[in-house]
Amino acid sequence: MTALQNMWFAFFGIFLMFVSVGSTMLSQKLSGFWRIVVLTFSFMCLIVAGLIVLIIVVRGPIAD
Repeated sequence: MTALQNMWFAFFGIFLMFVSVGSTMLSQKLSGFWRIVVLTFSFMCLIVAGLIVLIIVVRGPIAD
């Protein structure tokens, strides 16, 4: 993976974190079944974003 691809991958992880926060805020306005669905989606986005950030950090800098 090139440095540019690594950057876009990290940006996607950051975007997923924003999606997670937004959907968590949206779930506060919902009730019942939809609240659980939106919170589950939010939690899954947060897990995927965390894994992406972990992969980027553990791999370290890319030497071209």
